Amino acid sequence: MVRKLVLMLVAAAAVGGAAFTPTVASAGWYGYRADIRADRRDIRADRRDLRRDRADFRRDFRDLRRDLNSGHFGDASRDLADLRRDRRDTWHDRRDLRLDRRDRFYDRHGY
Repeated sequence: MVRKLVLMLVAAAAVGGAAFTPTVASAGWYGYRADIRADRRDIRADRRDLRRDRADFRRDFRDLRRDLNSGHFGDASRDLADLRRDRRDTWHDRRDLRLDRRDRFYDRHGY
């Protein structure tokens, strides 16, 4: 009887003690490297999008100048709309890049 009671108390202490020990997930380290790698991948993708949008912007600006010089004002208005759209896309890509950099900083420093 006493043996069973002692065995039950030891089992309860082991189970209860295991519940209070810090684990990897509760320590905040679970998925740390994968999150950093995902942030780096997002930053590379944002930089690639930004380069592509800037090249498209230069091409549309060149087309706009050519259309204005040749007197094709309808094409120039379409080129101007493309320029505005490219500028907006560039602004969004720069914002995404800034937010991904901030997220990577927070992940590295544990905020």
